[in-house]
Amino acid sequence: QVQLVESGGGLVQAGGSLRLSCAASGRTFSSRAMGWFRQAPGKEREFVAVITWNGGSTDYADSVKGRFTISRDNAKNTVYLQMNSLKPEDTAVYYCAGGSYFGKAVDDFGSWGQGTQVTVSS
Repeated sequence: QVQLVESGGGLVQAGGSLRLSCAASGRTFSSRAMGWFRQAPGKEREFVAVITWNGGSTDYADSVKGRFTISRDNAKNTVYLQMNSLKPEDTAVYYCAGGSYFGKAVDDFGSWGQGTQVTVSS
């Protein structure tokens, strides 16, 4: 199992930027696909972005494509989510997740962080 701790959330105005970080502990981080999901109040948890174990491939939800960038530094056991041109509809709790598959479903990921709140004001 990988333990995950997110940071970097906060309040930002529309059009602004934030960078989320997810620090992982455990020896298997560098071999795992890592993803970011988000959950807004009253809504289901949804896929945001995913990256392969070596950073060679990434994929994004259509709603964030061109605005968000996922990256990782295996030497630091950390995955990042750079969020630019933020919109009020990006407001949610953002979760980091680790899994064995380069997937987009919640069930593809077995390790989850506690989440970090992102609020975008209009």
